[in-house]
Amino acid sequence: MTATDTQRAIDAVWRIESPRLIAGLARIVRDVGLAEEFAQDALVAALETWPDDGVPDNPGAWLMAAAKRRAIDRLRREQMQLRKHDAIVHELEDALQQAAAAGEAALDDPFGDDLLRLVFTACHPVLSTEARVALTLRLLGGLTTDEIARAFLVPEPTVAQRIVRAKRTLADKGVPFEVPAGNALGLRLASVLEVIYLIFNEGYSATAGEDWMRPALCEDAMRLGRVLAGLMPDEPEVHALLALMEIQASRTPARTDADGAPVLLLDQNRTRWDRLLIRRGLAGLARAEKLGGAHGPYALQAAIAACHARASAAQETDWPRIAALYARLAEVLPSPVVELNRAVAVAMASGPEAGLAIADALERSARLAGYHLLPAVRGDLLAKLGRNAEARAAFEQAAELTRNQRERTLLLERARACAD
Repeated sequence: MTATDTQRAIDAVWRIESPRLIAGLARIVRDVGLAEEFAQDALVAALETWPDDGVPDNPGAWLMAAAKRRAIDRLRREQMQLRKHDAIVHELEDALQQAAAAGEAALDDPFGDDLLRLVFTACHPVLSTEARVALTLRLLGGLTTDEIARAFLVPEPTVAQRIVRAKRTLADKGVPFEVPAGNALGLRLASVLEVIYLIFNEGYSATAGEDWMRPALCEDAMRLGRVLAGLMPDEPEVHALLALMEIQASRTPARTDADGAPVLLLDQNRTRWDRLLIRRGLAGLARAEKLGGAHGPYALQAAIAACHARASAAQETDWPRIAALYARLAEVLPSPVVELNRAVAVAMASGPEAGLAIADALERSARLAGYHLLPAVRGDLLAKLGRNAEARAAFEQAAELTRNQRERTLLLERARACAD
């Protein structure tokens, strides 16, 4: 194996193993920041050792053993004499001794519970949304600070500060490293699902920049969703969110043309949709419904996505059912964005005038002031009604509001088409 091959192997192992490593260490040291530092120490050890000795048969177990040894050395070196640090050292030593007695496999015990604790800690509501997203991608996605910064088009120091402050906040607030129980579980799970879907959405429709999509972020979000579904198999909304992401991601190959320009849903070549992702998504939705979650917010959104996935051609789409699902979604998840989407569905089911009435009501309420998709939807509906001058003004307003260059180009093209 060449040095390059070894480096690639280390990168791949780190991406897979680092969440379990941090989770396992956090359970012992009860500090996510400290756990990540010890995990990073293990990575340094791998970078020093593996190029000469080769990648071990069980790299995850090797990394965990190295992290524990380095943690013991470091805690002793820093002469942490407090009782809690002594206890940590003793626990780490016990774990290593037990592993030595049982063989290496003991170090690779299932980390499901620890991983679940890490998920809920990284997505704790005490953190800002931006901090939860950054910390989740760092601790559970295995992304570097630079990778997160590039994904969200923000400076690397900004992301680094968010992560540092997030870890400090968790420590200062004394956030326990545990899975919430009882009524708290529902609220905390909603926070976790929100973070994962935010990551997916930023990849599916980039807020800013030159590219309309960032598929790598979608992949990261789906990977987190699959991990969570494996850890919480009886939670319908977890399966529903994963189903929603998989069905939406199935359209990725058809959402842009050869030049990277956006292709709208009704114009997409549906033979290019990923049928495997659709099958997985439909199966996940069925599981969520079987678990009694048919009317959860993510299940309803997945059901809407499934209506599109089941239509082999745009004209075969069941728009009345989609409009009804959006009406139900507006009841369980009241939101002006949901209402805007309902306007589109109603327009397709009952005509553009009916949809425009909903969109105009949103405009009068100013609940979506500054949101570029409101004038974009109004422009589309006005154009269908032949009110071209108003449509052009709406598209131009939408183009001014969006921060995505690809989307701005599309909107200006539609504005020019209204003038022809």
